[in-house]
Amino acid sequence: MSGTAKRVLLAKPRGYCAGVDRAVEAVELALEQHGAPVYVRKQIVHNRHVVETLEARGAIFVDETDEVPTGALVVFSAHGVSPAVHAQAAERELRTIDATCPLVTKVHHEAKRFAREDYDILLVGHHGHEEVEGTAGEAPQHIQLVETAEDVANVTVRDPDKVIWLSQTTLSVDETMDTVRALRERFPSLQNPPSDDICYATQNRQVAVKAMAARCDLVLVVGSTNSSNSVRLVEVALQAGAGASYLIDYAREIDDAWLDGVETVGVTSGASVPEVLVRGVLDKLAEHGFGSVEEITTAEETLTFSLPRELRPSRASR
Repeated sequence: MSGTAKRVLLAKPRGYCAGVDRAVEAVELALEQHGAPVYVRKQIVHNRHVVETLEARGAIFVDETDEVPTGALVVFSAHGVSPAVHAQAAERELRTIDATCPLVTKVHHEAKRFAREDYDILLVGHHGHEEVEGTAGEAPQHIQLVETAEDVANVTVRDPDKVIWLSQTTLSVDETMDTVRALRERFPSLQNPPSDDICYATQNRQVAVKAMAARCDLVLVVGSTNSSNSVRLVEVALQAGAGASYLIDYAREIDDAWLDGVETVGVTSGASVPEVLVRGVLDKLAEHGFGSVEEITTAEETLTFSLPRELRPSRASR
């Protein structure tokens, strides 16, 4: 072992997904077209560096629309908002740009459709997450939140033959299916979503980590603690056989002690993380002798989303 060179396995895909890229660009273009300040309800995406960078350019992040001055411009984050938030913005005569990820919007449409058909909807997700709050707000009388398989025993429905499950888009695929299996044991007629709710980027990043984790003494996941998909990557790495795994926002957060006796470090990043932060981690690891970098590719991502409609005409004329 002593003759083995230190190396880095770099997961691909990693970093920005199409929905995050669209949301961040929406705030940047809003600042270009309308000037500062541009208000943003919640963090546009769950990444500390992105938020701080946009703040420096004139974005003001608020928790609720009542913090936005009457008539001002507000951007809704990639995680989506409930109809009640849209109504509050209209009452305050706010100009809005909706940067909700189209894949989240798809889940909202599913919730509305099955509520109209009078289904009980079991939403697999994390309590308090903005995406869950937005989806549940589409049909609060029909939706119950189910966080884990252990919660299934407490679920009650009106008609066991008219039940469907939906999910937060950024969950662990494996944990979600554990919960769904438990739900199906209780409700054998449980219907699946019309299409997969867990987003392609979340799945792809988890698959890439699984492909390399067992070969890694340590996996570093670049991402923020409030990023659900980034937190899941740490869990997936450990479950897939990594010796250790840590979540970091910046290279400076790497503890030198983590590298003691380590020969192979895996590196990946959550779907809301810009590549510059990954490059910083690679530079830091190189300083510690991890100069060899091998990219582990499990998928190629080509999906892009068009910008929110409020920004398209101005962009076309640039």
